[in-house]
Amino acid sequence: MELVFAIALFAFSAGITPGPNNIMLMTSGVNFGIKRSIPHLLGISLGFPTMILAVGLGLSAIFQAYPIIHTVIKVVGITYLLYLSWLIANSSSKMEGKQVSKPFSFIQAAAFQWVNPKGWIMAVGAIATFTSVQQELNHQVVIIASVFLCVAFPCAIVWLSFGVALKRLLKNERQQRIFNVSMALLLVASIIPMVLPASSH
Repeated sequence: MELVFAIALFAFSAGITPGPNNIMLMTSGVNFGIKRSIPHLLGISLGFPTMILAVGLGLSAIFQAYPIIHTVIKVVGITYLLYLSWLIANSSSKMEGKQVSKPFSFIQAAAFQWVNPKGWIMAVGAIATFTSVQQELNHQVVIIASVFLCVAFPCAIVWLSFGVALKRLLKNERQQRIFNVSMALLLVASIIPMVLPASSH
């Protein structure tokens, strides 16, 4: 139980702090509301634990053998995040009566975990920290993924609800536009520690 508590603490601290998933979820809450953002929330909550399972049960060995694969995924992820930042900054609001963007689907949100650099850092970090070579690895990985599954959902709800609450404060198109641009800049800022890992230590 001590190990489960430690994993839960790690999962909560990683899941509740600002990162690409949470920033995008809050932005979705502002622009689309809770109901239309539910697939996005579920995609994150189920997609990330699935990624932990995959990394823990085999992908980590592939990355050790072929580090270039991990580097390529990281570059693709950072490029995609910059593209998403641009989309968020330029998204139109409901207040205009015309909406060119739409919320993430379940599949899009789940697939995004695989190009989210923070997700890779969290997944590899959790497996490296909370597994022991003295015990059966697969069982430990399943425990870690299960704890993240339990913790990810409430953390995601907090950020989505925060976005919906903010919606009530954004009274006009200009305010919502400022919010979207601010979130886009915050999303770009969240990439910096991934580009410069040394700065996070």
